[in-house]
Parts: sequence; structure tokens; C-alpha cells
Amino acid sequence: MKQNEFTCISGVSTRLVPYCHRHVLKYHGWMQSQELQELTASEPLSLDQEYEMHGSWRTDADKCTFIVTSAMPKDTYLSAADEIELMVGDVNLFLNDADDAMAAEIDVMIAEPSARGKVVTTFNTHTPISADTCPNVEQSLSNRKR
Repeated sequence: MKQNEFTCISGVSTRLVPYCHRHVLKYHGWMQSQELQELTASEPLSLDQEYEMHGSWRTDADKCTFIVTSAMPKDTYLSAADEIELMVGDVNLFLNDADDAMAAEIDVMIAEPSARGKVVTTFNTHTPISADTCPNVEQSLSNRKR
């Protein structure tokens, strides 16, 4: 996730922001839901384990992780408190194809039930996410070919 630690992607109805330490508590709350555990094939973690997992994702060169926030005008500054209040889910890009630097597996989780099935969900899969969004993708993948 080092590639996108400073990258935000703004759309019409959502913004993707890098998954940061300040997001872990709310994310952990979401993941206590048995429904989300089943939908994401996840096991429940303690809060300490969630922080450890976040640390692992922050340093992994083969993943880009974003938090999805709900509607805000494109150039609007969000305070940390605003950003946490507006969190609705996450997007993970797994850069797992060493033969194609432009290929990635994408997982989208909309955790907030009120945001599911709305424009916020379709934005994430239709917004171009490329090596420009996650710089050094080609470098990360070429390093794994060695």
C-alpha cells in the first residue's frame, strides 16, 4: 500500500482515501458484523489484530487499499473526523499478475447498509484505477519477476 499512501481519488458521489490508522476503529466495528464476515470470507479479529493487519497492509507492495467515503464536492477538505463519519466501505487492489502490470484483482466492500446498491457502489468499479493511481505498480510487479 506504500504506492497509494498519499493518493485520493474523487468521483461524483464518493472519494477513495488511503486506509490510515485513524480508520481502523470504524473498520473494526464493521468487521464485527457476522453478515460482513460471511460476505467477505473473513474471520473476526481483535482490535489489536486489526491494527496489526493494517500495519501489514500499509507496507505491502502488492496491494492498494482505499477507504470509500460518501459524497463530498471534489475539492472539499475533509477533517479526520468528517472522513471517519463519511466512511462507507473499502476498496482493495491486489497486484497479483507479474506478467501484466496493468492487471489487478479488485475487491469492493460497502459496509454501511444505507450505502449499498447506490451510486456509491458503482463508482468504485467504473472509476479508472491505473498505475497512475497507484504509482510504482510496474516497479512492484517487475521486482517480483526476478
